[in-house]
Amino acid sequence: MELRQLRSFVKLAEVLNFSEASKELCQTQSTLSQQIKTLEQEFGMPLFIRNSHSVMLTEAGSELLPFARKAIGNADECRQRMLDLQEVLVGNLNIGVTYSFSPLLTETIFAFTKKYKGVKLNVCYKPMAELMEMLRRREVDFVLAFKPTATMPDIESHTLFQNYLAAIVSKAHPLAKRDGIDMAELARYSLALPSKGLQARNALEKILERHPCRLDVRIELNDPNILLELIHNSNFVSVLAEASVHNQSGVAAVPLLIPENEMTGCVHTLSGSYHKKSTCEFVKLLSESIAVKERANAWL
Repeated sequence: MELRQLRSFVKLAEVLNFSEASKELCQTQSTLSQQIKTLEQEFGMPLFIRNSHSVMLTEAGSELLPFARKAIGNADECRQRMLDLQEVLVGNLNIGVTYSFSPLLTETIFAFTKKYKGVKLNVCYKPMAELMEMLRRREVDFVLAFKPTATMPDIESHTLFQNYLAAIVSKAHPLAKRDGIDMAELARYSLALPSKGLQARNALEKILERHPCRLDVRIELNDPNILLELIHNSNFVSVLAEASVHNQSGVAAVPLLIPENEMTGCVHTLSGSYHKKSTCEFVKLLSESIAVKERANAWL
């Protein structure tokens, strides 16, 4: 059994398509088929069910998949440890980022790429639930997101800063110059909210469990950029983390005056995993960035 065979097996198990898997692995379909066949011969049982229309994992394939991922992860970690011992920052740094976190990254991305030219940054923006699954599959090195409302035993969350939910309005809106707004007043306005499942919406739902209130939700969007554009050009009110409007022109964040309204900005990693040097350097630069320091100092 070889690592390249396991990598081929894992990729095919993820996409369940020989053509797509071979393209992503940069090899021919015949090479991929031979590697899978070799594994199946070694184990003495089929790993996939193939027909003219589909590819599916067998019971044996499903059993092998988590062990194969772990073996690949351990091999990659071993290689990274050796590179870090040489203090050579090279290779890829794969970062998962929730939409709410994205406005805080620009400064750090520029600083990191200027300082560490040998490292290629791959930044993936998705909802938190998808990013955590990518982290478990070791497809990203760490995730930048607010602390989840539910405990995840296999994930370590390292605090970067404290933030809060806010009513987001255009700067021309009557609420724009207010120091805060409570839930009763929020209920008087037409709302355009992030879709259910996004972190700010999850946090708002938790608040509504403690402080029941009927909100006038007219629009739900899963794209924060379009949501902010809508708020900028209308009288709709949204609810997002204050950090999500960092450096956004034309909108204002008005704190929600509710107890336990904190949202903790975190770096999330796999429990017990090795943190490669490029990860540590990126997080260090992020923690020292103006965007993060402003939010940290606001809670002092």
